[in-house]
Amino acid sequence: MDNFITHIVSITILLFLLITFLQSGIDKMIDWKGNLGWLKEHFSATFMGKMVPLLLSVILIIEVVTAVCCVIGIYNLIASNNDYYAIIAVFLACVTLLMLLFGQRIAKDYQGALTITCYFIVAIFGLYVITT
Repeated sequence: MDNFITHIVSITILLFLLITFLQSGIDKMIDWKGNLGWLKEHFSATFMGKMVPLLLSVILIIEVVTAVCCVIGIYNLIASNNDYYAIIAVFLACVTLLMLLFGQRIAKDYQGALTITCYFIVAIFGLYVITT
């Protein structure tokens, strides 16, 4: 229980990221065609228009890996006070969000980019908290 209290902020941030990326990954798996169609339209006027299926696959994989690392990170923080997977999880979250931000900026969806920025602030704060 001491490790839980010691890492309560890190665990809460990891839970936030777990929910975010797990839900997003599940949504992509359940509604692949819907997501693919929307994204093809969203990026149709950009250089990424023809790469959407590949890029969506990459994002799906990194989201699921991030969610799994969040679960392992939470467990390791509580069970053994080990922050390795927590750091990996939050770093992967930051990388994923930067990839999504890049796409939104390329598509000139500035409101979408702003939303991603809010998630990025939480992730970068989590990286700071876990590594200090």
